[in-house]
Order: sequence, then C-alpha cells, then structure tokens
Amino acid sequence: MASNRTRTLGDRQVGPGRPVYVVGEIGINHNGELENALALIDAAAEAGCDAVKFQKRTPEICTPRDQWAVERDTPWGRMTYIDYRHRVEFGEAEYAAIDTHCRKRGIDWFASPWDVPSVEFLEKFDLPAHKVASACLTDDDLLRALRATGRTVIMSTGMSTPRQIRHAVEVLGSENTLLCHTTSTYPAPAEELNLRMLDTLGREYPNIPIGYSGHEIGLQTTLAAVALGAVFVERHITLDRAMWGSDQAASVEPQGLQRLVRDIRVIEQALGDGVKKVYEGELAAMKKLRRVRGAAEEVVPA
Repeated sequence: MASNRTRTLGDRQVGPGRPVYVVGEIGINHNGELENALALIDAAAEAGCDAVKFQKRTPEICTPRDQWAVERDTPWGRMTYIDYRHRVEFGEAEYAAIDTHCRKRGIDWFASPWDVPSVEFLEKFDLPAHKVASACLTDDDLLRALRATGRTVIMSTGMSTPRQIRHAVEVLGSENTLLCHTTSTYPAPAEELNLRMLDTLGREYPNIPIGYSGHEIGLQTTLAAVALGAVFVERHITLDRAMWGSDQAASVEPQGLQRLVRDIRVIEQALGDGVKKVYEGELAAMKKLRRVRGAAEEVVPA
C-alpha cells in the first residue's frame, strides 16, 4: 500500500522528490485510426514520456439518448452522433495492439474509463493506473468501481467545486489516489489556469500527491506547474494540431512534446533539495572575489 505522498505507477514511484511522471494524453486524437495511435505512442516514447493515455467509453452509456440520432459532418461523411462515437472508439483488438506496441517501445499506457463497463474492459490489461476524467468526478458508481480494482487512480479536478472534489476523494479513498489540478477549457486561457491551486490542493490533501493536467496552448505554463511542485504532468498530444477533432487545438505536436519533456527534466535538476551548500564550482569564484572571509568559513564542497 502506498503511504504519505508517494504512489506506484507500474515500476515507478511518483511523488515529491521523484522524477515527474510525464503522460502524453492521446485521448481520441487518433480519430479511430490505429495507425495514428501507434504513431502517437512512438512520438511519446521518443520524447521520453513515461506513459500515454487513452479514453474508453461505452457509447450507448456515455452518449445522451437525445443525441444519438443527431447527424454531424465527420471526416468519414455525415453520420449520426452515436455512429460517430462508435467510429472513434477502439475495441479489444486495437487495445491489444496498443498494449503490444507500448511494451515494445518501453512505455506505459492506461486510460480514462467513462463508465463501469469500460473499467471492466480495461481490467483485461495489466495497467499501471486508471484515470478519472474531470467530467466523471461526480460519478460515484464509476469511482467505486475504480477503487475496487486496487490500482492507483489519478483524478483530474476540472469543472468541479472543492466540495465535489472532497466527496470524490472520500469515495475513492486516499491511499491509492493522485489528484491533478486542471481547467477544463479547450484550449484553456492563461488567466484560467490558476496554477496556485497546486499549492492549495497540496495543503488540503497533505497525504495525496498532486499533479497537473494541462489543456492550454504553449509549454511555459506546464513547466511552471512543475516548478510549483506538480509530480505528474499530462498534456494532450497530436500528430498535427490542424487535424480534425475537438482536442487537437489544445494538444502538443511531437517536436513540442520533445521540448516539454526535455525542459521538465532540466527543471527537476534545477529545483535541487532546498539545502543551502557551497558548490565546488563556486570555490574558484570565492577565492577570486571574496575579500573578507566570513565567520567560521570552513567550506565543505557539495
């Protein structure tokens, strides 16, 4: 069982003082094409992500009944909304291929199930975690099903009040839970990101690690979240932001993803341990520039 603010994701320990766990959120940016999904997995692996994430739905449960017959234009022609939801949903064969490809590339994968049957579906695979999408935070039946798996559960907190978040944590329990601050606007403007919520959640839930799931354009604010203490970072990824789909515009392309992971690792190194010390690299400057020795100046290089 995890304790304090460390959680287990696969073979990794995630929490303060540990490397940030970076997730490329594929979601449905594959547009129902397995080839796109595999290419996105490759992009995430090459960038140095720890995992990719998908979304899993049972269309008849997650699509409002009055929307089933509504027609819409899609890349595959005009079709009803329920047919579209099936068109972009992967089944067992596709996820088996995803599982095999991720193992080959040495990267984890998991998903956000939007209903209880989807939890049961995902339990066919040996996943490091499950994710609660912000939209599902108020679904107690789903939360109970996720808790029953015994896996780490990562929960995003967008579009939710403090009271709703507290209730969801009570339903999930805190032992295997990781919370993510997020703003559920696509894309989210900087003035709505409210990154100081990372500290607020950390104070409110001192026994739960806190991460960040970003839907903004650009990388700076996600890097700021890491500097503010996020131990888990998730960003939507895409092969091309001009592709068809509602999440593409708020996603990061492969080159941007490489820069994001690179800079997260630099920030981790730069944050240090908070213990003041004189580094060996400072000794020459000290000898050259310091005219008056300080009290008890006995330097032990770091």
